[in-house]
Amino acid sequence: METTDSPHRDEVFRAPRQLVPDFRFGVEVATVFDDMVARSVPCYAEIQRMVAELTADFAVPHSSFYDLGCATGTTFVNVHPHVDPSVRFVGYDSSKEMLDKCRLKLLEHGVDRPVELRCVDLDEGAVIENASVVALVLTLQFIRPLHRERLVRDIFAGLRPNGCLILVEKVLGEHSLLNRLFIKHYYEMKRRNGYSELEISQKREALENVLVPYRMSENRELLMRTGFREVDVFFKWHNFCGIVAVKP
Repeated sequence: METTDSPHRDEVFRAPRQLVPDFRFGVEVATVFDDMVARSVPCYAEIQRMVAELTADFAVPHSSFYDLGCATGTTFVNVHPHVDPSVRFVGYDSSKEMLDKCRLKLLEHGVDRPVELRCVDLDEGAVIENASVVALVLTLQFIRPLHRERLVRDIFAGLRPNGCLILVEKVLGEHSLLNRLFIKHYYEMKRRNGYSELEISQKREALENVLVPYRMSENRELLMRTGFREVDVFFKWHNFCGIVAVKP
């Protein structure tokens, strides 16, 4: 059963701020992160279910499943019941506070398999070894564009043959008109989920220089250029998409 575990409500941007700093995954965000993604990412629970489903399709015994930008460990918890006990979990995240939450969540949910969590700046690349599946769930968008191709190449190099990369991203529309409409509907969703106009605008400002989305076609081209062969979309909702790519 998929979990998002959201005991604390996201009110990070509820109060007006004279100066909105760049978004960071510190203790304030880590505390409410599960609620934040559940209310800010469309169909988040369904995306998590689909990621677990695809991971089960590709994960092989005695290999590793990597979650890059593992945050509070939701993906690990959802994948755990569906893959062989010999599959090792490896989580990288640049936030110590997120990794602390992840350790607690794995313990609470009885994830009793080999797990390694590392505090890693993915802008500097990643060491990937014996991976049958690598997940980048809402992570690549936070990597500086200059470093994205290197990270994807590191992933490709560390994947076993017939292994896969699962990429979930916020994306730009291919055309300006549709891009504007997608963003409009996205903010409508956030309002339905209880966010105020102030919260939406302040978070948008905080993310402006931190989250840099590509078009879906640009992400696909990056994967193909790196060497992945079968690249397809498994999820699309306005300005969010999920892509699965298989290594030959």
